[in-house]
Amino acid sequence: MTSTVNAPSTARPEPGDRSPETFTALAAPLRPELLAHCYRMLGSATAAEDRVQEAYLRAWQAFHAFDGRSSVRTWMYKIATNTCLSALTSASRRVLPTGLGQGPGDPRADLVSRDDLAWVEPLPDRVLWQGAAPDPAEASVAREGVGLAFVAAVQLLPPRQRAVLVLREVLRFSAAETAEHLDITVAAVNSALQRARAAVGDVEPESLPALSPQDEQAVADFVAAFEAHDLARLTDVLTSDLVWQMPPFDRWYSGVQDAIDLSATHCPAAAADDLAFLAARANGRPALGMYLRDESGYARFQFQVLDVRDGRIEAVTGYFGDGVFDAAGLPHRLPPID
Repeated sequence: MTSTVNAPSTARPEPGDRSPETFTALAAPLRPELLAHCYRMLGSATAAEDRVQEAYLRAWQAFHAFDGRSSVRTWMYKIATNTCLSALTSASRRVLPTGLGQGPGDPRADLVSRDDLAWVEPLPDRVLWQGAAPDPAEASVAREGVGLAFVAAVQLLPPRQRAVLVLREVLRFSAAETAEHLDITVAAVNSALQRARAAVGDVEPESLPALSPQDEQAVADFVAAFEAHDLARLTDVLTSDLVWQMPPFDRWYSGVQDAIDLSATHCPAAAADDLAFLAARANGRPALGMYLRDESGYARFQFQVLDVRDGRIEAVTGYFGDGVFDAAGLPHRLPPID
């Protein structure tokens, strides 16, 4: 008999029912939130997908012995967390340019690519939901705490502190549940959480609401400024404390004028209609696929994740390469504009 899943947060199989159908019914709906969890831990959508797949394999192999004292959700989180911790024993720490301990760069200076570093990756909605539209409850759980600033801050923590912070502050597991997940004492959980909070500072695992009309207009104005090659229009779109970064380039840039100078100096676009954009979503935020005109249309150039606040853009994080466009479900090329 297959168990009925009404609430994944508390669902348990019927006594004696450990069938594949029951495992799938109880565990499969948890995939998006487990993927988001592994992404917070690892800072990489690709690595998170691998660890989620490994967690499901481990869970299925152990399902026959699942005692039902906890919910399947709690049990799956324990497996996924420890799968991530095992991966972190040999993984390089992922960073963004803002985490390298240096001040803002000169936007007119040469760009320096650091291919020796592991960079925090974006998490496109297409990866999170595999093309299906989430219901509001699922979206809330999976999107909280996946902003790039928070994920990058978490990567600076030792693995166990990282796990404690995510389990306690994002997922709201109790200290006792977190201790059981990690096979440590409640006192150790509380100590690790205190140290993690101090290290992360005021970076919060926020969950953003839907964009307001003013926020949507800010994104539209940002696109229009670049498509018209009228960079001065960015003055009305960007916050004064804007942060702009573009891994694998190792510097970050601060403020409106630096963003304008950076784009004027290093963006290959030289005239109106040299750039075209497609909308996407990543990390719970609006995202854009930027395309650069060539002899036969437009080729993919940069994937940008935008943080928008009160009708202005406060952060732009750009990524390069086919992989991020593929993950976001965006084409590599666009046809010419008629």
